[in-house]
Amino acid sequence: MHSLLPSRWQVPAVFEQRLGDKPGRQRLMKVDGHLLLILHKLPVPGAEERAARIFWRNPQGEWQSTDGGAGIADFKTHISEYDNAADKLDTRLRREISAENYFAVLNELTPLARSAKHLAAVLQEARDAVSTDRHILLARDEMVEIDRHCELMLSEAQQGMQFLATQRADEQAVQSKRIAAAAHRLNLLMAMCLPATAIASILSMNTEQRWGNVWKLFIVAAVLGAFVMAWVSRGDSSKK
Repeated sequence: MHSLLPSRWQVPAVFEQRLGDKPGRQRLMKVDGHLLLILHKLPVPGAEERAARIFWRNPQGEWQSTDGGAGIADFKTHISEYDNAADKLDTRLRREISAENYFAVLNELTPLARSAKHLAAVLQEARDAVSTDRHILLARDEMVEIDRHCELMLSEAQQGMQFLATQRADEQAVQSKRIAAAAHRLNLLMAMCLPATAIASILSMNTEQRWGNVWKLFIVAAVLGAFVMAWVSRGDSSKK
């Protein structure tokens, strides 16, 4: 069975028994003064599984990490990575006010905010378990701020998306009114021309030879056009 812990670590056997082949959720284990923190690295958008980074603190207060470096330095770096990632997303969020930018930021911010919240909760448990370790205290306080920062960015990005959607809906409503007004003017124009066109078609007249009929046609068409225009206008106004 594959072990997530380095073979050189002298940890209680219960840690190995309680760990599976995959890291699972972020959590801590405490046995006989030994503290094991199973944490997640920065999430990658679209990735189904989270890469783990595990820290072990022995009863003497010495730290080790699966990264292989100085344990406490790796622990501080782990927290700093979350802080830097949040700051970069904050810069991107304010760089451009557009739906595309908000969506791109939310795509990365959502998993980061979720992971940061869980990490802050684990560090609070670690603080309760080992209240004398100042490194845990400082990391907990910093993660609380990072978690709050991510929540504020989430809220700002979501509200920005909602504002743009509302703004776009208002613009479409204004455009629809303009289209409706243009259609109304077209209806009036057709109402004015329709009687003359209809009468001319019925009489099949030659306007160059029958000027008397032209004036009669004009008068009749004007009266009928005014009547049809008033009827069309009343019909359009009743639909508003």
